Amino acid sequence: MIVLKYDGTFEGFLTVVFECYRRKLEPYNIIRVSGSQEVLFTESEYIATQHGKAGRVWQGVQKRLSRRSLQLPYRAFLSESPEVEMNLFRFFRRLFDSEACVENDFSDPSVLSLRKLDKKVSFEAMRMLQFVRFQKTKDNIFFAVIEPQFDVIPLIISHFKSRFASQQWLIYDLKRDYGIFYNLKEVEEVTLSTKQFNPINGKVAPDILQEQEEEYKTLWRDYFNHINIKERKNLKVQRQHMPRRYWKFLPEVSGKGL
Repeated sequence: MIVLKYDGTFEGFLTVVFECYRRKLEPYNIIRVSGSQEVLFTESEYIATQHGKAGRVWQGVQKRLSRRSLQLPYRAFLSESPEVEMNLFRFFRRLFDSEACVENDFSDPSVLSLRKLDKKVSFEAMRMLQFVRFQKTKDNIFFAVIEPQFDVIPLIISHFKSRFASQQWLIYDLKRDYGIFYNLKEVEEVTLSTKQFNPINGKVAPDILQEQEEEYKTLWRDYFNHINIKERKNLKVQRQHMPRRYWKFLPEVSGKGL
């Protein structure tokens, strides 16, 4: 039994799929090299990412999926689910080896699992568009911290690049310790070695914020309180639409609850 390891990127995973086909490998498991543990009675091999091989696999996958399912494998992969690699591998095997349409075969456990993950990841990405709150720094960079359940940053880049094309901004994922920075021309991935913000709630140090930023936060809280009709308050519904795990990043909540 062989366990195949890769660098954790989607292109790395696709390279593993390419090598499995090329060398006729039947992996016991496919895992990310970071945080992986050795399994007794198995051999392991690290597969280095090769963009050309990954591109060939992805091109083949795209040809066999319907238009509405083109991003299904990628979104499911971003879930970081422990079994997503093997479910994707089995799905790709059926996709390449069968003439029938397999993407909607919910009797297949792998397909069903990927569909569920796709839905969860897409929903989480949508929530990030709703709950991102920027803080403006003295060097005119709009900074926001998020901590999503899944690695959804790649799914929200295009929205913020289009919506805030005339502003520099940085969105940072606390859980995965990386972010995306838009410099008015392009988006690049960054990792902050020195974090000048609270690692729990993402609040930027006061000496870095623009002076008016606290005033804006106060205005936002006042507006939120003004439109919040106490007689119609429904905490259960509010928490369904705005789960508690987002509260620490929202100035309108400000640690006091809804």
